Amino acid sequence: MNKLFSFRLALGLAISTLGCIKLLAADSGVILEQTEKQLRVTWPISEQENGVAVFSLDETKPLIESLGIAASRQPASVVMKALNPVTLLTVGSRDSKNPQGWGAFFDKTSTRPYETFLVALGKRRVQTTNEGNRTTIRLADASAGGFSGDVRCTFFRNSPLIHLETVMTTKEDWRAIIYDTGLASATPDWDWMGWNDTSGNFQSAKLNPSAAAEPLAVAGRALVASGRTGSLAVFPAPHQFFYPQDEAFNNKFVWYGRDYAKRVGDFGFGIRQSPTGDDRYVPWFNAPPGTEQHLGVFYLLTRGDARSALAEVARYTHGDRYKRLPDHLTYTSHYHVEHSKNFLERQKQQQTTGVPRGLETPGFVKTFKARGVDIAHLAEFHYEDGSRLSETNRLAKLKVMHDELRRLSDGELLLLPGEEPNVQLGGHWMSLFPKPVNWTLNRPEGTPFVEEVAGYGKVYHVGSPADVLQLFEAEHGLFWTAHPRIKASFGFPDQYKDTAFFHSDRFLGGAWKAMPADLSRPTLGWRVLDLLDDMSNWGAKKQAPGEVDTFRMEPDYETYAHMNINYLRLAKLPRYDDGWQPVLEALRGGEFFTTTGEILISRFTVGGQQSGQTLKLRNNDQPVLAAELEWTFPLAFAEVISGDGEKVFRQRMDLTDTGSFGTRTLRLPLDLKGRTWVRLEVWDIAANGAFTQPVWLVGGKAE
Repeated sequence: MNKLFSFRLALGLAISTLGCIKLLAADSGVILEQTEKQLRVTWPISEQENGVAVFSLDETKPLIESLGIAASRQPASVVMKALNPVTLLTVGSRDSKNPQGWGAFFDKTSTRPYETFLVALGKRRVQTTNEGNRTTIRLADASAGGFSGDVRCTFFRNSPLIHLETVMTTKEDWRAIIYDTGLASATPDWDWMGWNDTSGNFQSAKLNPSAAAEPLAVAGRALVASGRTGSLAVFPAPHQFFYPQDEAFNNKFVWYGRDYAKRVGDFGFGIRQSPTGDDRYVPWFNAPPGTEQHLGVFYLLTRGDARSALAEVARYTHGDRYKRLPDHLTYTSHYHVEHSKNFLERQKQQQTTGVPRGLETPGFVKTFKARGVDIAHLAEFHYEDGSRLSETNRLAKLKVMHDELRRLSDGELLLLPGEEPNVQLGGHWMSLFPKPVNWTLNRPEGTPFVEEVAGYGKVYHVGSPADVLQLFEAEHGLFWTAHPRIKASFGFPDQYKDTAFFHSDRFLGGAWKAMPADLSRPTLGWRVLDLLDDMSNWGAKKQAPGEVDTFRMEPDYETYAHMNINYLRLAKLPRYDDGWQPVLEALRGGEFFTTTGEILISRFTVGGQQSGQTLKLRNNDQPVLAAELEWTFPLAFAEVISGDGEKVFRQRMDLTDTGSFGTRTLRLPLDLKGRTWVRLEVWDIAANGAFTQPVWLVGGKAE
């Protein structure tokens, strides 16, 4: 083999002829043809067409010579040419003195010194790795701001997706990062830029190569460069790209134009992050020393125009709408929309006792319906310490909440009253009752636990953990730790895991959210998944429903990126006036799975038992795990997690043979000797994920 060419081959066939090496990666269908100065990549983007990417190995030229599409046995039509990947790496620091360390959310990274660097591309090279139906090529060294690594490009069989990553590592400690990335050209040869505005309406602008770069607020996080022969869409991983914040503002996450950020001299387009976020707590992404940080972006290549490209991108998130599943309802929790507060303030401003103008159909109702939410559980009154309110003030506000959520609920959306009371137990916690309940958050000496109050009926007063537990037992409610092990719940529920209320069946567990953020991880929300495993090993049959924990939810916000959803095994949406006990029973029974939306687990059993149920093992049994999966992005892996009361065991299933938009039935015999619980996680190439609640196990002692 010619010594000028170096390949790392796996499951491929290499042929060397006349100074050219040709590699066929059998499973991915990717063909690589390399000469001394050029690499040509051909891969199937559908059953009828191939994508063609030509890379220059000459460091004086743009890395991407061209991107094109070829019909079967036809020459490629070039869609774009002379493009350079551009990445801006912004490097700051985490607060090393914060007791929560890398896990701290209450951090304001942007208020400390930071610097933005244009990633420099170095030596060009070709190193390939084949995994299943995908091929990754390392193309160039990369360095910036104390970080170094390389640029990688991944192609997938029968997919128009191109996953471009700048993968970098630092030796420096306590680094926090964000990044902007895209493509730039000194001679842009496309005609139009297209996008959907925040109202969902298509917009376009004719290419003006001299126009200064500007960030842009769009719907769906996507932007398209379009020409006569096709289009190229750019978009981020729909959830992983967004570090956790209190507000889901649309902070203009795409950009296009010349001299972006005064560092990219050429005309370009791409995705971006805001260093200041919502101007509250802005923790950015953790970048611990020695970890490979994947600064990724997706491109979608198509013969279609900008509208069709945007529609194709939208398919990967079901149009930012949670897909309907038979015999399931979508449930989401923990929203500080403060509708009751706004309602009272506007009534006063408008001097009315009716529904104030502007709140006939609030923005959060429109947003929940647009996202495909069936049941939304609010967390009202977060702006004040309810334990300091007088009984009259507290009960009046509860009445507004109960009445308003009754008014706003309908046959499409059920709005559940709820709070994050944050008193009596330690840390923060969520409350959910199966009907409207009146209660106060304090119990002065001599005040009865429950009494009848004129105009309100039965009213409870809680002044201790025992009172809280007695209330939730009396009213068949549920309560659980909000944002466990982080924020104001740092150290919880661990610190009260031996209490009576924790062991009660009224205490649900701890809620899951993708927080903190670390781009070296292929998954999200490991903080709470680890907690779920710990609680299961403690012998407590607890659950971990997804929570969102944001404030306002307006139609033009970037809500989908920060959301997750729980699919409850419920067929019928309860009416507000009938109560919603079935919702609590599904949560308490573990009768749900949680997902970012792109992966669905419509059926999951172990030995015929569903999540939340108990399987009796017999010695030497190997019960079969069965799961029905559906997904949009190509999958990465599934993991079966189990425990024996002390240790956690993981069995990974490689799913790199999957493509975009697929379904599959998993069937896997499991050795569960000595185990007390088992659950399933599934993750894709964009760190989108879904996970089940545990199946509980008894018997089957280890020999």
